[in-house]
Amino acid sequence: MIMLSQDAYPTRTQQSAAILARHDPVVYDRLPRTPHHHVFLDDAQREAYQRDGFLLMPDLFDKEEITFLFDTMQNMREEFTHAGRPEVIAEPGSGEVRSIFNVHRLNEIFANLVRDPRVLNVAREILGSEVYIHQSRINYKPGFNGKEFYWHSDFETWHSEDGMPAMRALSCSILLTDNSEANGPLMVIPGSHQHYVSCMGETPDENYKKSLKKQEIGVPDEILLRYLADMGGIKSCTGKAGSVIFFDCNTMHGSNGNITPYPRSNVFFVYNSIDNQLETPRNGLTPRPEFVAAREDIAPLSHAPLVTA
Repeated sequence: MIMLSQDAYPTRTQQSAAILARHDPVVYDRLPRTPHHHVFLDDAQREAYQRDGFLLMPDLFDKEEITFLFDTMQNMREEFTHAGRPEVIAEPGSGEVRSIFNVHRLNEIFANLVRDPRVLNVAREILGSEVYIHQSRINYKPGFNGKEFYWHSDFETWHSEDGMPAMRALSCSILLTDNSEANGPLMVIPGSHQHYVSCMGETPDENYKKSLKKQEIGVPDEILLRYLADMGGIKSCTGKAGSVIFFDCNTMHGSNGNITPYPRSNVFFVYNSIDNQLETPRNGLTPRPEFVAAREDIAPLSHAPLVTA
């Protein structure tokens, strides 16, 4: 990481949007092997992630495991729908559950899942360090009326609203249902992770209360978005349940609404380097709550197998 005297990634303070250079590596040197860690990615996979900013790994979890996780997800949805908890985000308009945050602290199964070597080792390999969970959530996109997630870079928000200093984090999306071209899969712009898009607009305090339902602050300029898409294209990350998508914190991504009868549900874990812990949010903002951005009890994750019985 290049250390600069000023913020290398300014945003939400300028009169106009801009594309700025990335100052952080994408893939870091591998950690030394330990009895609990073996090399999980081959050179071709590391090169693909470096080039594209994402990696789709099919069938990482088997049918029995996914059935178990899907049932756990559905039970959480039923348990928390009318609980009035702040971790539950409702869809605009319909009131259906859009997301549940902090699932690795609310549910023992997901607490183990973040430590499963199949995902934890990939995060450690790409980020070149021990890691912890910055944020976890289940995204429900129900059939017929599931709403879209507009284009954005996660890092732009995490840097501005959480004080994440560097691009040394990644998202892991475990597909709990089939994600097809039709039911609103994750879309990414390959190569966009190499370009930081500075956004316009002052951020109000407690912006998360609106942005987790519909993001309006930290949205990229349409001309700059078109520029990135013209360069890299747009890739739909489709796959069978049990597949896993890893993508860089600065990869531009979003998803369409779902008007098919078939729900699309994924569980997201954001792995952050233990050397990249949150600082003070930019522009005098109050830190977002713990269930959105972890600051407490930070420690490297240890391995734990997924137990389905």
